Parts: sequence; structure tokens; C-alpha cells
Amino acid sequence: MEEITKLFQENHEVLLGYLLQIVAAIVIFYIGRFIAKGVRRFLDKSLLSRGVDKAVVSFVTSIVYVVILIATALMALSQIGVQTTSFIAILGAAGLAIGLALQGSLANFASGILIILFRPFKSGDFIDAGGITGTVDKIEIFQTIMKTPDNKLVIVPNAQVTGSAITNYSAEPIRRVDLLIGISYDADLRKAKQILTDIIKQDARVLADPAPVIAVAALADSSVNIHVRPWVNSADYWGVYWDTLEKVKLTFDEQGIGIPFPQMDVHIKQDKQE
Repeated sequence: MEEITKLFQENHEVLLGYLLQIVAAIVIFYIGRFIAKGVRRFLDKSLLSRGVDKAVVSFVTSIVYVVILIATALMALSQIGVQTTSFIAILGAAGLAIGLALQGSLANFASGILIILFRPFKSGDFIDAGGITGTVDKIEIFQTIMKTPDNKLVIVPNAQVTGSAITNYSAEPIRRVDLLIGISYDADLRKAKQILTDIIKQDARVLADPAPVIAVAALADSSVNIHVRPWVNSADYWGVYWDTLEKVKLTFDEQGIGIPFPQMDVHIKQDKQE
């Protein structure tokens, strides 16, 4: 007992220093753990308020929580004199190896996070993305599931979706229908424009504001081209598009307004020899 007391008296400053380091390491770990829980709760509330799927929210917040805990543990170990350089090197090498092995999946994962956070589209939107046009059925962490107009289910990797332009046809409540109608040069232009105006006005689906545009677009090689551009609700787009084309053809036929075929004049030159 005397020897232990003597040893303590001779080394009490060193032992006190170690004790303070251990206490500091414990404090750092608990503070880091408290911060990790706070960050996880904040992310959980923020993502859920944005309408993100609960499974995705749980996955993302768990990853953030674990990363903060690992960083906190390394700081605590460093406080008590443990060389964490080797641990960091091992973690870095492991992360690099995993990243190289799963680079495609990690790219899809990162793209899925971007889609979930920035919301360029949502389930039910009709979009053109990744070379596929269709209605978004589900947005998952690695892929987006879309349903094409002919009722095919297409699974598109998220990296392919974010790697190209995304056109969201459902983002705005109204859309403009763009039609290009060609009439023959010998047709009555004023009459043709009046017929087009009447067709547009008679369609109850066409919006009065913004006002539709009917104007000569070009004097082309075979026809006089007229732009017909009514505004409609997004849900009525294709119905108005198809119905207007049919009405234009039938009415032009009844009123004698010709829609010319593409044509070309060929001149034959013959050399005469004596």
C-alpha cells in the first residue's frame, strides 16, 4: 500500500493529466453524439416536410448520424493520445475501394438524393428524362420508375435522369399548343385565318388568357405556313392538339382551302447540236 501511495505521489501530475484527457475525450464524445442526434432530427423534419419518402429519410439521416459519430470518436481518441492517422488512412482506403467497386451505384445514389432534395419532378408528373417520356410512378433512391403512354413500366437509373435535360410537362398548369398549318399559295389567306380563328374560339378548352396567336409564319417552298398557338390547361393539351388538326382538315376541305403536297419544279434543258 505504501508503495502504491509513493508511486501515486511521484506520478500524480502525469496521472492527473491522463485523467483530464480521458474526461475531455468523454465530454467530446457525448457532445458529438448530442450534435449528431440534433442534426438527425433536423434533417428528419426538413425532409419529411418536403414530402420525401420515410424510408429514404431514415436511410439518409442514419448515414449522416454514423458519419458524425465516427468523426467524434476519432476526435475523442486523438484527445487521449491515440494516433488516429492510421485509422483515417484505413477508412480512406476502404472508402476508395468501395467507391471504385460501386461507382455506378454511388452515382445513382447521389443522383437520387439530388432528385429528392431539389424536386425537379414528383410522382404523377409527365416528364421527358433520361431518354424516356412518361409519367413518374415512383422515385426511389437508386432509380426512377416511369410509365410510358403505351403502359410500359420503365426503370431508369437516377444518374441517367440527372445526366441529361429534364422536361417536366406537368410543372405548369397551362401549356401552349403549337400547330403549323400550311395552305396553298392560290388559297384565300384571309379566309383561311378566319376559319382557324373560328375553330379555336369554338373549342371551350382553349383559354382566353393568354390570347391565342394565329399568324403567318413563313412563305415556304410549297405552302404558306400559318402558326396556330392556343393556350390550354395541361391536362387538355393532347385532346386540343388532335381535335384541332382534324377540324382544320375537314373545314378546309369543305371551304375549298387547299393543303398542298410537298412539290418541286423540275426544268429540263436540252442541248441541240447541228
